[in-house]
Order: sequence, then C-alpha cells, then structure tokens
Amino acid sequence: MYLYPKWLRLWHLINAILVVILIYSGLSMQYTGKEDPLLLMKFANAVRWHNSAAVILIISYAGFVAGNLYTQNGRFYRMERKNFWSDIRRQMKYYSLGMFRGEKNPFPVTLDSKFNPLQKLTYVLIMYFALPLIIISGLGLMFPEITIGRIFGVSGLVLTDLLHIIMGFLVTVFLVIHIYTCTLGSKPTSLFRGMISGYHESDDQ
Repeated sequence: MYLYPKWLRLWHLINAILVVILIYSGLSMQYTGKEDPLLLMKFANAVRWHNSAAVILIISYAGFVAGNLYTQNGRFYRMERKNFWSDIRRQMKYYSLGMFRGEKNPFPVTLDSKFNPLQKLTYVLIMYFALPLIIISGLGLMFPEITIGRIFGVSGLVLTDLLHIIMGFLVTVFLVIHIYTCTLGSKPTSLFRGMISGYHESDDQ
C-alpha cells in the first residue's frame, strides 16, 4: 500500500541527515578540548556545522508541520482517548513478548492507521514536544541576548543549555530505537525500502 508521499520521504531523508550531523557536532562541542579525540570535530568546526544544520532543521520542521496541516498525513498523529492506555499496554506486551513468540502485531499498518499506539505517542512527543524545545533552546543559545537572565536565581543560559542537552539526548535515544524498530517489518529491510519507494510491505507479503 502507498503510505509515504514524496514530500514526506524527502523530509525524512533531510531530517535524518540533519539529526546525525547535529548529534555528531553536538557531541564534538561537548567533548573536544586541547587534545581533540580522534573521532570528533574541532570545536570551531563543530559550532559551524551545528549552527548551519540547526537553521536547515528549523526550515525542515516548518515544512513538516505545514505538510501535516495541509495533507492527509496529519491524521496519523491525532491521539484518541478511547482505549488509549490499554492499547499502549497491548503494543508493549507485543514488543516485549508477543513478537518473539511469532504472534501477529495487534495493530497492523493500514491506510487509515500508519502507526501503532506506542509509535503514535512516541512520535507526537518527539515531533511536537521535544523538537520544538530543542529549536527554542537552540535559538536561545545561538542568540543569548534573547535568553532570560536568571530564573529562580539560576542563570537562564545554563538552564537553556541544560534543556537543550536533555532534549538532544532524548532525540538520540529515539533515533537508536527508531532504527531498531525499522527492522521489525515483514523483512528486516522492508520498512527501509518503504521509505524509498513509498509503499509499505505488509506482513502477509
């Protein structure tokens, strides 16, 4: 079934490249010193790469939000209250036990439901909570003059930096889990192929 339109696949590719650059350059800024580790960039280069990728990410994110507002793709991110927690428990039980027993996914991909309940919750938290906080805190670090001076007696810049690092860590963890779960399709490579072709391969194929 055709699930991934061209604009979404292009955004996904750009976003993946940007996130990898941001993680790598961010780690480089955090851990480089006078004796730079072999696998990290020099600090000045890391700052340039990080800032450039961040600007492109903001534009890319605006495109993602607009795409979800003005196309059918936005419906996949709408949360439903009915059976919310029970559906998440069912999906967690499948991931932790059921799939190792050869059971079928309780929430298979359809034209009306691209994400299972756990995926939907995770994607909403990452795309509409963590990413905006990363962008806002990143802008605060890029332009420290707009950051509040002190909050509850603590430097606003320090708190902004801390928020940026925490959200960046969560996105990094999400990326690792996301890559792993992408191997859980009908074949280990089927979900990766789907993001190239636009067509999802069902478990029956």
